[in-house]
Amino acid sequence: MKHIRLMAAMLLYMSAYAQQKDYPIQPVPFTHVNVNDNFWKPKMQVNADITIPYILKMCKEHGRIDNFLAAAGKRENKVCSEFPFDDTDVYKWIEGASYALQVSPNKKLSLYLDTLIAIIGAAQEKDGYLYTFRTIKPAVLHEWLGAQRWQKDSILSHELYNTGHLYEAAFAHYNATGKKSLLNIATKNADLLVKTFGWGKVEEYPGHQIVETGLAKLYRITGNKQYLDLAKFFLDVRGPNGESYNQADKKVVDQTEAVGHAVRAAYMYSGMADIAALTGDKKYLYAIDKIWDDVVNKKLYITGGIGATGNGEAFGEAYDLPNMSAYAETCAAIASVYWNSRMFLLHGDAKYIDVLERTLYNGLLSGMSLSGNRFFYPNPLASVGQHDRSSWFSCACCISNMTRFLPSVPGYVYAQNNNDLYVNLFMSNSSNIKLASGKINIAQITNYPWSGKIELAVNPEKAGSLTLHVRIPGWAQQQPVPGDLYNSINTPMTVSMLINGKPFSYKVEKGYAVIHRTWKKGDKVSLDLPMQPQKIFANEKVKADAGRFAIQYGPVVYCLEGPDNKDSLVQNIIVDKMAPLQASYHEDLLNGINTITGDGEASKRQLNSSDLITTKQKVTAIPYYAWDNRGSGEMEVWIPYTAVAARPQPAATIANKSIVTASIKSKSLKAINDQFEPADSKDNTVPYFHWWPKKNSTEWVVYDFDTAHTVSSSKVYWYDDGPWGGCRIPAAWKIYYKKDGEWIPVKTIGDYEIAKDKYNTVTFETVKTIALKLEVQLPVDNATGIHEWIVE
Repeated sequence: MKHIRLMAAMLLYMSAYAQQKDYPIQPVPFTHVNVNDNFWKPKMQVNADITIPYILKMCKEHGRIDNFLAAAGKRENKVCSEFPFDDTDVYKWIEGASYALQVSPNKKLSLYLDTLIAIIGAAQEKDGYLYTFRTIKPAVLHEWLGAQRWQKDSILSHELYNTGHLYEAAFAHYNATGKKSLLNIATKNADLLVKTFGWGKVEEYPGHQIVETGLAKLYRITGNKQYLDLAKFFLDVRGPNGESYNQADKKVVDQTEAVGHAVRAAYMYSGMADIAALTGDKKYLYAIDKIWDDVVNKKLYITGGIGATGNGEAFGEAYDLPNMSAYAETCAAIASVYWNSRMFLLHGDAKYIDVLERTLYNGLLSGMSLSGNRFFYPNPLASVGQHDRSSWFSCACCISNMTRFLPSVPGYVYAQNNNDLYVNLFMSNSSNIKLASGKINIAQITNYPWSGKIELAVNPEKAGSLTLHVRIPGWAQQQPVPGDLYNSINTPMTVSMLINGKPFSYKVEKGYAVIHRTWKKGDKVSLDLPMQPQKIFANEKVKADAGRFAIQYGPVVYCLEGPDNKDSLVQNIIVDKMAPLQASYHEDLLNGINTITGDGEASKRQLNSSDLITTKQKVTAIPYYAWDNRGSGEMEVWIPYTAVAARPQPAATIANKSIVTASIKSKSLKAINDQFEPADSKDNTVPYFHWWPKKNSTEWVVYDFDTAHTVSSSKVYWYDDGPWGGCRIPAAWKIYYKKDGEWIPVKTIGDYEIAKDKYNTVTFETVKTIALKLEVQLPVDNATGIHEWIVE
């Protein structure tokens, strides 16, 4: 018995020792940060009042909760939704609701959480396995599942991805309520994973990462080192014989570049940061440092978005950052915030918060409408109206991810290490923080991001020495992001600081103004950041942004949007790169924003001439995060300052004046006659129309003319994104004209041309008609798309 007690004591000691290792800097929990500003508080309130109930309603309507009921045997054994990862929408909702409870107690919400967790518990199998798509035992398993558990997890099944979000939700729920109901479900499942996976057992890695960070959180709660060891195993077992798509083509410690699916990647890098902190593994640290440099110097959008291409929802090649087709998934932005926050906690360098803040105010916040019930999955940087927010997606990961993230925003404001207190983000709040020297209340008063004046009231419980690290943002020092991917050519900017009303000359260390002094109640720090419109230019290697600039005001990136500009057009606007810009606040516009205005000109094509018609006009920009809250239309982040970079308003050709319809409904139909010239068939930097995912079918597009026209030729530029995309040039195509209400084939002079990377022309005997139809036979295994259809 004495031996058993001794062993138990040793295990307890080892557990306590293991948990001594962690991030050298710790975040101040968001529950200790009471945000009361005019920017973030309303957004978090919309999330609590509108988005959380809305997502719960949609989870009910779209079968997410029914799946758990079916797995629990409380309804027929039928899968009620589309994707095996749909369980995570429920887990993410629980996480967001739990965080919301910490900010604002709600008995009704708390009771609903209890009921939902009970349903999840009933769906869990006796040994801890929890995955509704298998437990339901449908007549036919989903094609992404293997016959046995975890058989296809490294490819498609998402079993471990689901468990990762379960653990994240359990961590949030336990911290919010103190209840172990969901935590017990999570640890029962984690114990099964420990029993199943590992060296000499099942040696398989998750196809979609996040279980690693979830296991690290369970380890922090329980002290069970097996969870930490398993998280490290799931990282170490990756590569080198897998695919770059899910970062398994190399061992994780040998990776130096960001590749593949951007969400999976950033979740994995976050997991690597956790393991580096909790184990002291410097190889992990070296790898993610290199990968971070690769992203920030070569693959980061000015909005903070990551993942340039929709093909694999992935990082593109270095400097390949197209705007119209930018993917920049909302989930990837959230994952990037998680990763950059961890990088700061490891290194204490403000450059990581610079990237985090840029992402937060732009590429992340754009993912949800101001109303809280419409969403973006990709976040493009240009549009001609083909992009629009949606009320729901069959793959709803971005929607549920937004609601779990927003309540936690205050947790990124402060961080601490013994008697070092870091002020990372600026928003009005009052916070109670416990440092090594004692308790302190710190309060911010600011109208950031519309104003650069920040007042910090520092009130220690008793006078004492501590070091305050106040971030001086890179944007305030003419460095939009670390490195040379983007730069500003504005006049030098001055940051000023006062302590108790007197000028203070501070020293900058790792991007922070460092203030070491003995603080007493009533001490005040006044920071004045230089808020003015800045023109940002991309590295010349970013071909998509050549001859263009972006506008930034503080941390907020701006865009031109149709409703604020003449004729609702912005693609045709040119603004001189030296033109002065003015900022003004509008309380009644888009929930209160600064607009940026200046003088520019619009360009327009004319018939039978290559000369452009230009007219002067006032140009207005709004914050990028607020676009598409007044309906879909034109939008542009990167504004041309040369005529060659602009896309003039189309000339009034037969095609352009026509009404366009097709065999499918699509916002992209206007691309067919917009007169944007593609560089080649796979060019996705200009708009295009497509029939994907249809294949091996006969489809059509119709031009209804404004009046009867005499025509004798037609030419089509096909969209073909082979070899990786789903569109190819058609198997065949034909032109018909309308006569007496009937479609009659034209009598061609020569053959129908079918080729990539050029206009395919057909001439025919002259006809006078009020409409033409383009009939397209799709290839057997692919769809087809159209860049442009010209009629002459």
